[in-house]
Amino acid sequence: MNGYAGRVARDLVATVGAAGAPGGWAPPGRALVPERLLPVAGQLAGLFAEHGLRRGSTVVVDRAAPGAMSLALALLSGPSAAGSWCAAVGAPDLGLVGAAQLGLDIARLALAPSPGPRWPVVAAAFLEGFDVVLLVPPGDARPADARRLEARARQAGSVLAVLSPAWPGVADVRLSVDGGSWTGLEDGAGYLAGRELQVALTGRGAASRPRRARLVVGQGPDRGPGVGGRRPGLVVLGGTSPRAGGPGGD
Repeated sequence: MNGYAGRVARDLVATVGAAGAPGGWAPPGRALVPERLLPVAGQLAGLFAEHGLRRGSTVVVDRAAPGAMSLALALLSGPSAAGSWCAAVGAPDLGLVGAAQLGLDIARLALAPSPGPRWPVVAAAFLEGFDVVLLVPPGDARPADARRLEARARQAGSVLAVLSPAWPGVADVRLSVDGGSWTGLEDGAGYLAGRELQVALTGRGAASRPRRARLVVGQGPDRGPGVGGRRPGLVVLGGTSPRAGGPGGD
């Protein structure tokens, strides 16, 4: 880890420690949840051959279709609910209420909304100390940066989740939204109560057989934000704070 990445990692430790990380903070390089597979939320579990996210793997969510951010956050919800620390890099529009409604424990979510041109270094530092890192790279991401980050995820035993329409790396799993509909509006009146997404999976190795699933996201208007009565908490590193609305980017 070079000097800049080292400083980023130290800042992560100091910031999360100051925020009172529940369950203790593991320093960069140590996995927070030791299992080989991280859990996937129920509706998505059937897509994965091993019914979980394999440590060291890279999962790419195609950002081209509406609903991609909701799918990416739903992917993080399983590990988050099981106690893993997650991070999001380069997602200034991520909506915290929507993330909580999708199942993320935002008390265990660290954000670097606007990492700037050194986003690969920031993402690499997060991979050293977090179980799952959601990366939204710029459109000009280079293949060399993608290879280095995928290698860092393998070495650290973290999961790299990338939200991008054209990730230049070699992903283990690729997810895409190829259809969907909203529920709740009838005869032109009512509330948008939920969203149904048609999700497709392709990949390598155990994921080489294409699979499809239906994912329902969202809550009715009578249910407030948050998950299981947890008190929202957040670590934001640099840039402006993300907005408090829906998932964002959809």
